[in-house]
Amino acid sequence: MATPKFQAPATHTSAWIAQTWLAFLLSLAATTIGIYLLPINGWVKGYLGMGYIFSISSTISMAKTTRDIEESKRIVSRVDEAKLEKLLAEYDPFTK
Repeated sequence: MATPKFQAPATHTSAWIAQTWLAFLLSLAATTIGIYLLPINGWVKGYLGMGYIFSISSTISMAKTTRDIEESKRIVSRVDEAKLEKLLAEYDPFTK
């Protein structure tokens, strides 16, 4: 019997998850406060804020798309591996 070659991805610890969320929220707050406190016209602040929000949303979309591409590669790889395992299991070199 062949051992499976697929390994489950490592899970993240709760400390790592908390740290990433804290860093994300802190950076959002710091940049938002920084834009708000700039000594410039409100229209310019609005423009900077819209650009900031667009940057955040496009970064999240890019991360999701990259993750989806990698997951689809793993699924295709697992399907191909299963087909090969089935083919090798059915093959008997001593019969014609």
